[in-house]
Amino acid sequence: MVKQIFVNLPVKDLAKSTEFYAGLGFTQNKDFSDENASSMVITDDIVVMLLAEPFFKTFTQKDIADATKTTEAIIALGTESRQEVDELCDKALSSGGSAANEPQDHGFMYGRSFADPDGHLWEVTYMDLSAMPQ
Repeated sequence: MVKQIFVNLPVKDLAKSTEFYAGLGFTQNKDFSDENASSMVITDDIVVMLLAEPFFKTFTQKDIADATKTTEAIIALGTESRQEVDELCDKALSSGGSAANEPQDHGFMYGRSFADPDGHLWEVTYMDLSAMPQ
């Protein structure tokens, strides 16, 4: 059974991207970081691997999407509260990210989204299943 996820993202400026994700409260794992990559730990089971575009290109034969113009994926993170949604998204905006969409409030589910400096889209959500309409 799968136990971890490693999200690999191509980035134009590795130092800037590392600083952005550190601003979100993610921790850099220096054992897996160098001039080509920065391993940013979200939780023990979720890691974002920021890869300088030339290094990222060694893992694929396809063109690298320009995430400021094309949506290649939307990465979603679940939190334990609405407050955590707001805190993480506010950190993203104050660290150089931009709002991607208007907040969504469906009563039992609340979410906000942002784009990182390279345009990669993130959704941050909280869901209270006990309040979900039947």
